[in-house]
Amino acid sequence: MTVRFGNHRLAFYIFVLLSSGVVLGLAANFANEFLPGHNNKDFTIFALIIPSLTIFTFLLTLQWATPQIEAIALFILGVLWLAMGAWSTDVIGPQQCDVLGGHTIPAKGNNTANAQAFCYEMKVIQAFSWALFCVFVIALVVLIQLVSLAQQFGRYLIWTEPIRELPWFGEMPGYYNTSSRVPNSANMYYPPPSAGGYGYPYQGGMPMPQPGNSIIIQPNPNGGPPTITQVPLSSIPA
Repeated sequence: MTVRFGNHRLAFYIFVLLSSGVVLGLAANFANEFLPGHNNKDFTIFALIIPSLTIFTFLLTLQWATPQIEAIALFILGVLWLAMGAWSTDVIGPQQCDVLGGHTIPAKGNNTANAQAFCYEMKVIQAFSWALFCVFVIALVVLIQLVSLAQQFGRYLIWTEPIRELPWFGEMPGYYNTSSRVPNSANMYYPPPSAGGYGYPYQGGMPMPQPGNSIIIQPNPNGGPPTITQVPLSSIPA
């Protein structure tokens, strides 16, 4: 996990946890007003389950996750929040909340609830549900792209490795670029000056060798970016 990937992932998790907490709080208020009555019973129960499941899942995957597990979690939670957004839209519809002042709706028992307050709270749940669905879709697409980037660097089993091994765009995979899978510089082949090779600092992306040349990646012993060297194939010992 590079620093940038770690920061972006943490920001994503914080946004999802806070948004889910808002929806859970509003759903708990609905439960207090309507349960165990029949008005909005099914939606209230669903609105309690989805944010609770999201918070529980994210607390688990925050430290213990692989790209495969995270992708599955993002897909399932995204579908659930899509259902939440669609259901809340179906419940509240195009209703204008400002015209409901003084109106009431049936609540549990023989009580009533403020219709305008209920409308505003439903609008908030609706907005957060659609926002979370969109964020989950974006996160899933970015995750797949980062996995593909890591596989270009030879990490073909990255789906089942710890998610901290994923790179960010333009960076190499590995936990803060110190993965044990990067070859040790003592075991690397360094071409002699007569080999005709030339080196340059790594700038990100996948370097492409010129025809008849091979690429040698030399890690920087001081922790800096590695050096990419192109040498003729004839100069590399068999």
